[in-house]
Amino acid sequence: MISIAELAKALGSDAAGDDKLMVSGAAEPGTAQRHEVALAMSPEFADELKNGAAEAAILWPNADWQAMGLKAAIFAPRPRYVLSGVTEVFDHPLHVEDGISSMAVIDPSAEIGEGASIGPFVVIRGNVKIGRGCRILPHVMISENVQIGDDALLHAGVKIGARVRIGDRFIAQPGAVLGGDGFSFVTPTPGVVDEARSTGAITSQDQESYVRINSLGAVVVGDDVEVGANACIDRGTIRDTSIGNGTKIDNLVQIGHNVQVGHTCLICGHSGIGGSTRIGDRVVIGGAASIADHLHIGNNSVITGNSGVASNVGENRIMMGYPAVRMDQNVSMYKALRRLPRILDKFMTDQKQVP
Repeated sequence: MISIAELAKALGSDAAGDDKLMVSGAAEPGTAQRHEVALAMSPEFADELKNGAAEAAILWPNADWQAMGLKAAIFAPRPRYVLSGVTEVFDHPLHVEDGISSMAVIDPSAEIGEGASIGPFVVIRGNVKIGRGCRILPHVMISENVQIGDDALLHAGVKIGARVRIGDRFIAQPGAVLGGDGFSFVTPTPGVVDEARSTGAITSQDQESYVRINSLGAVVVGDDVEVGANACIDRGTIRDTSIGNGTKIDNLVQIGHNVQVGHTCLICGHSGIGGSTRIGDRVVIGGAASIADHLHIGNNSVITGNSGVASNVGENRIMMGYPAVRMDQNVSMYKALRRLPRILDKFMTDQKQVP
């Protein structure tokens, strides 16, 4: 339980009414119980408060909380930012057993930092260095010569390939894979891909089998990075694939070999980044967006969901569509496309009227 006054202080927000009122959790306004704080941070949720039993709510600035029949209120000038604080206050702590499980397999040459917790069926290979306070859940595999900083959290089933280097406070959700081989193949003599690139046509009727290009590089991850469930980051061919400080990567994201991702980027689910592409700082990549190989995406750019990027993007751009163009240009193109049937109908009608 926490008082409204304590909750407001934790959120850095102002409170009104009975700030000694105690709450045990947060809920949507229509289902909130008496001892829960209702989350109604926009006027559109005000009517739903009548369906719930909450006595306190987190509301938009200057909301008339008394008219809503509430005993107390907290005001949220930035709803989503306040929501992050609410989820931190009422979070369900992850239960991890202290110490090292007897069912973990750890090479004698591995160095395990003070206070680390390692669950059953974890495998840690030779010359691995694990920082202080790391929590490694069951069925994690850490290959040889890996370095992981302090306070990392590796959820169940995470796989870390050889030579990967990871900073402090890293989080990997279940099934994430860092440091798998890059998808890089070549034919002994020029094949259909080479012909398509050079001539724009394909005449070959046969092609030799593909030969693997091995990945000699690794993956380097900065501090405060999070990688989502079943996301994959391939190691580099020669140079390392790199992920900058503070970058957050969603579930099912594919990052190809040699990719360089800047700091504080946000890469949403189902998106893919082709090999050797450079992503600047503070770039946002929407869900299911695809970025071709060997491109440069400038700082502060936004690639909207489902976009397909086939050419370089400058700084501070918002790109949309397939192929991706500036958002304002894409909107104009879409409007023109929707008008096209009417324009064609009018054209055909006018043509019939011509003697």
